[in-house]
Amino acid sequence: MSSIVVIYHSGYGHTRRQAEAVATGAGAQLIGIDAEGNIGEADWAALQAAPAIIFGSPTYMGGPSWQFKKFADATSKPWFTQQWKDKVFAGFTNSASLNGDKQVTLQYFFTLAMQHGGLWVGLGQMPSNAKAAQRTDVNVLGAAAGAMMQSPSDSSPEEVPSGDLETARLLGVRVAATVQRLKA
Repeated sequence: MSSIVVIYHSGYGHTRRQAEAVATGAGAQLIGIDAEGNIGEADWAALQAAPAIIFGSPTYMGGPSWQFKKFADATSKPWFTQQWKDKVFAGFTNSASLNGDKQVTLQYFFTLAMQHGGLWVGLGQMPSNAKAAQRTDVNVLGAAAGAMMQSPSDSSPEEVPSGDLETARLLGVRVAATVQRLKA
């Protein structure tokens, strides 16, 4: 049986925590892109079989990591034969700064999904933007296109804000619900 796949790269472990939260929400299989930007043959087969693919990467220098970009370039093989057409796609990202140009990374994921003929699922959570908002609130960074997370550069992966992890989990829940609605 095929399952939703979360394909991600994490440089320091923070984005891995976010990927785990998304996967928990979606009931998804996790595939980590290694430090050289590679995944295995079984991982490619899982991506092919999946009804939904959720992309994840830290935002470095205004875009996804080079390891994620290497993976994205390698998707030209399934693109050429339109193997991923009509799959559901979504994305998430993390950076050390509150803004950190994370929107650019989500736009990169969206464009990649559209090139594959996919269907994009955004976050679907209202922003927590009142004066009383806390870092533990869902969608405190105000994202719409996907899940955003902020982890200070001097923090450990264990210090990721709980609100950002819950936001990531809810993205996974939404993707899984979308897949179920499309099956009906």
